[in-house]
Amino acid sequence: MTQTQTSAPPVRVLVAKPGLDGHDRGAKVIARALRDVGFEVIYTGLRQTPEQVANAAVQEDVAVVAISILSGAHMTLIPRIVELLREQDAADIMVLAGGTIPDADIPKLKAAGVTEVFTPGTDTNDVVAYLRAHVAPQALQVTPATVTEQQA
Repeated sequence: MTQTQTSAPPVRVLVAKPGLDGHDRGAKVIARALRDVGFEVIYTGLRQTPEQVANAAVQEDVAVVAISILSGAHMTLIPRIVELLREQDAADIMVLAGGTIPDADIPKLKAAGVTEVFTPGTDTNDVVAYLRAHVAPQALQVTPATVTEQQA
């Protein structure tokens, strides 16, 4: 089997709902859209603490954490998740945010370490395209070790 015939393992994405926000329709829509195009999606469920989100991201060895938040607590919860990832030597995990986030807060979230922010009305195809364009190349490529293992 040649390397061109071998497909890379799917990129792993953790979809998280931190805080007391009980609305998860948007998170489920994104999770399904990503899954349907080949991403491996882990959904945390509702009402997660920042510690639970960061720990799950590290334990699940994800490339991306996609945070959905509608509660207005984005300036508290999301920077804390980024901070906890850094503390666990997982700063290489891409953090995305989505939900009802005011335009004025987007630069602040990016300064705190969020890679991109998607607001209500974003087409799921735009999220997929963004991830395909920006996820670390090593997460999208087959390594020679992977090819060797599959040939054995």
